[in-house]
Amino acid sequence: MMLVAIVALALFFDYTNGAHDSANAIATIVSTKVLSPKTAVVMAALLNLGGAFMGEQVAKTIGSGIVNADVVAGCQAIVLAALFGAIFWNLFTWYLGLPSSSSHALIGGLMGAAVAYSGFDALNFVSIMKKVIVPLVLSPMAGFLGGYLLMVLLSWAFHKAKPRKVNSLFRKLQIVSSAFMATSHGQNDAQKTMGIITLALFLSNEIPEIHVPLWVKISCALAMGLGTATGGWKIVKTMGHKIFKLEPIHGCAAETAAAMVITGASHFGAPISTTHVISTSVLGVGASKRLSAVRWGVAGNMVVAWIITIPASGLVAGLTFLLLKQIGAV
Repeated sequence: MMLVAIVALALFFDYTNGAHDSANAIATIVSTKVLSPKTAVVMAALLNLGGAFMGEQVAKTIGSGIVNADVVAGCQAIVLAALFGAIFWNLFTWYLGLPSSSSHALIGGLMGAAVAYSGFDALNFVSIMKKVIVPLVLSPMAGFLGGYLLMVLLSWAFHKAKPRKVNSLFRKLQIVSSAFMATSHGQNDAQKTMGIITLALFLSNEIPEIHVPLWVKISCALAMGLGTATGGWKIVKTMGHKIFKLEPIHGCAAETAAAMVITGASHFGAPISTTHVISTSVLGVGASKRLSAVRWGVAGNMVVAWIITIPASGLVAGLTFLLLKQIGAV
């Protein structure tokens, strides 16, 4: 029963992840009015679904690179508490309209629950530093720099072209860049839930090693796609309008730069935040025009949310684990 509850809750988390992070793929294309919201959401949902089947490196990092499996072996409640912590933070930031990281909410929840169970010995500090902390810092920087440089390059290449022709060209190209972004989002984010379910199966002795079963891939891909189809319109508004007023060329540059960073991270098994990367990419594109074009106050609010995501979700998960222990579920 515990394992069934974990799988159901994990798929619900994947659904909220898709709803929360749908803005990553479609905010710019909606805000520039290249596609209608309905069309953009359908496209993003289908491509998120496809991207979820592209590899399992990130899933293995979540399943075996955050906690020491031998220390927490047999304790399914850790995964259950971790999911509670992550879902709470997802819903809380969704309510506030803040594009925080579902990825780091899940990682923070897993860390908090593991520490509540057996102390800091439960954490794999080497892997956390290499696969979580370093990418946490570098991926937003890469998104900002990539967006900035790509926008500078495009501005130089098209500075003599007529604005109407440039706008017409990039309205078409932005469909491609948005599709690339949606695919990369599914490739990184859906794998995180695959990893958490696989860890639960391993702790329950249902599988002999951390390897993602096919049914887990299919169910997580469908949950992510369904969540994306629901859409997170508050966050779409923040991403598409409040940071920087976007035009098609800006949206294309931001999505392309972000998707390249996310795809590269997925290849190396780093569970980065797609929200961090696309947000900073938009900031980089805006900064290439002029620093005053970016609404830095909104950006500052997002940074605060990023910083507190792991400890906040970890605290909720830790308290949830202690509650489960009190009622005899551990």
